[in-house]
Amino acid sequence: MTIPQDYEERVYAGVLGKIIGVYLGRPIEGWSHERITEQFGELNYYVHEQRGMPLIVTDDDISGTFTFLRSLEDYGRSRDITPQQIGQSWLNYIIEGRTILWWGGLGHSTEHTAYLRLTSGIPAPESGSIATNGTRVAEQIGAQIFIDGWAMVAPGDPEMAADLARRAASVSHDGEAIHAAQVIAAMEAQAFVEPELPKLLDCALSLIPRESVIARVIHDVREWHSQDTDWRSTRQKIARQYGYDTYGGACHVVPNHALIIQALLHGNDDFQRSLMIVNTSGWDTDCNSANVGCLLGIKNGLAGIDAGPDFRGPVADRMYLSSAEGGRGITDAATEAVRIANLGRALAGQETRTPKDGARFHFALPGSLQGWRAERAPQSPGRLRLENVAGQSTMGQRNLALHYSHVAPGAPARATTATFIQPEAKEMPGYALLASPTLYPGQRVHARVQADAANVSPVDAGLFIRIYDGSDALTMTQGPTATFQPAQTHDLTWVIPDTGGQPIAQIGLEIRSTQAAAGTLYFDSLGWAGEPDVTLGRPVDGGKMWRRAWVSSVDHDESWGRTVYRAVQDHGTGLLMHGTEEWQDYRVTAPVTPHMVRAGGLAARVQGLRRYYALLLRSQGELQVMKALDGETVLGSCPFPWQFDTTYELALEVIGKRIRALVDGKLYLDLEDEERPLLNGGIALVAEEGHLESGAVTVRPAGD
Repeated sequence: MTIPQDYEERVYAGVLGKIIGVYLGRPIEGWSHERITEQFGELNYYVHEQRGMPLIVTDDDISGTFTFLRSLEDYGRSRDITPQQIGQSWLNYIIEGRTILWWGGLGHSTEHTAYLRLTSGIPAPESGSIATNGTRVAEQIGAQIFIDGWAMVAPGDPEMAADLARRAASVSHDGEAIHAAQVIAAMEAQAFVEPELPKLLDCALSLIPRESVIARVIHDVREWHSQDTDWRSTRQKIARQYGYDTYGGACHVVPNHALIIQALLHGNDDFQRSLMIVNTSGWDTDCNSANVGCLLGIKNGLAGIDAGPDFRGPVADRMYLSSAEGGRGITDAATEAVRIANLGRALAGQETRTPKDGARFHFALPGSLQGWRAERAPQSPGRLRLENVAGQSTMGQRNLALHYSHVAPGAPARATTATFIQPEAKEMPGYALLASPTLYPGQRVHARVQADAANVSPVDAGLFIRIYDGSDALTMTQGPTATFQPAQTHDLTWVIPDTGGQPIAQIGLEIRSTQAAAGTLYFDSLGWAGEPDVTLGRPVDGGKMWRRAWVSSVDHDESWGRTVYRAVQDHGTGLLMHGTEEWQDYRVTAPVTPHMVRAGGLAARVQGLRRYYALLLRSQGELQVMKALDGETVLGSCPFPWQFDTTYELALEVIGKRIRALVDGKLYLDLEDEERPLLNGGIALVAEEGHLESGAVTVRPAGD
């Protein structure tokens, strides 16, 4: 596999095409062609406002696609990854009934059915097989909608993409659903090196059985396309021969795959027209539109997306990934593209790349905004325009230009990006948004900003954060400020102060002036490092968003009275999780009160539901350090005669491979994990079959 020169940029275009397709199709998901035509005519642009919906939404197409690909990172970045390992990633990142999947019930929702098979001990690929679940369930659409990431890690290698697609799809699907997923994956992989759509189709067809239904669908749609000048005529033929009346279930793959092929053929290689056709055609619009958008993004690059209306501006790269890994809940297309491209490079035996020394916001990809938006507050109405530009970066080739005008005393210009759930995303239609903040007190923020040489007068610019308050409204805390003379560069460094337990929702840059000013600042990079120094408790001023910052898999987590955190688990093990994958060496401490519980305590380096270290009070009077990783391993234990309804201050410290367990300040266990150690991740409270409570949880850098 040879990595193309423009690989990262083409992956970025594919990710953008995917999410744009979802945002276009989501407001009309499940609608008939007739209803769409009656209400909108041809659907050429976003219609979320007409439907009273947000543009940026949580969606299974997005969350599943980019979360399930994590299995490659978790299992050594190997092209020999197995369905069983991908199935383990399902169990690690999916919170039952709450994240990623459509929870439509056993025998109705294919993915829910497969998940239940996995949890009952049936491994992949049996979990998704026709033999286990029957043909009707196994051949629904899900395998196709989750497949794009597996293609983007195999540029120019359709055989590898189809093989990875088969392995990933077999966790939940079988038969024609796998063939459809392989076709999409093979076409997308080959699209990195082949611009002709007929050749992409021929390539994909060579990798699935000639006698399959999917092969016949593609043959028929190509034949109809050659006869029809109007895409609607082809759609009518699809509805008659391959429609929902013929292929039943909740959402069968065959009818929707036919619409994808139709849109690609009749779209004439035009991004907007192809998405118009696939969305106006109806049925599973967001899924079909996402696959079409991703393929065309890869094939035609950013220029193809930008050739029509401004699809990218309203999106500003924003994405939500709602899973058991809360620290990735708030992300963006450029971040995910770099991550995918590095997986592809690893599979090809190449070194990975981190733009601008690993800065979180690097703006290295053309047009990327990485979620940054110009603020339209009353104090700064229309005084700022953001643009990704080339030629001004001191660390790379591109950066974010902040073009400001009419800045004056009392009238600043501000740009912000999300670090946690935003006010407009608190109530999300359909799929809930579960997330932890990405930025915490104690972490050190570093930003590089440069003033344009053509600026006429100096301006002051500084960092700020916004946190939720007791009314769950956003309040600002100012950070360091510097005066920027024309052509001057400043590195702004800020250790984030204590927020009283309230989550940080935004970070931003404010431009101020003592006189009317206009000009440009160049935002080269922004990132943060270090472990948090934070107490996570009930804020004095109250509110609810501090609790939303904890991602819960426990059966009951309601708290009342003086209790800060409560975890009640009816069956198995539940986690109340917080933090991000960037955390490495730290100590987490919590006053834990076990009530009627089989085992309970706290965890560190949490990377999902089944990857963490835990310090547990076991019901047989034992203190235990346990490692969850493809099963549970006891790393160390000692007698500890604990009692129900008694509070113990538990502390778990992780430094490299070393794990130290303390109770009430006394060291009980000091261990090293030499085999596949977990080296990073957040924290959690852990309850196994029962009830525990905890007061405020503290996280400090190790050794403090």
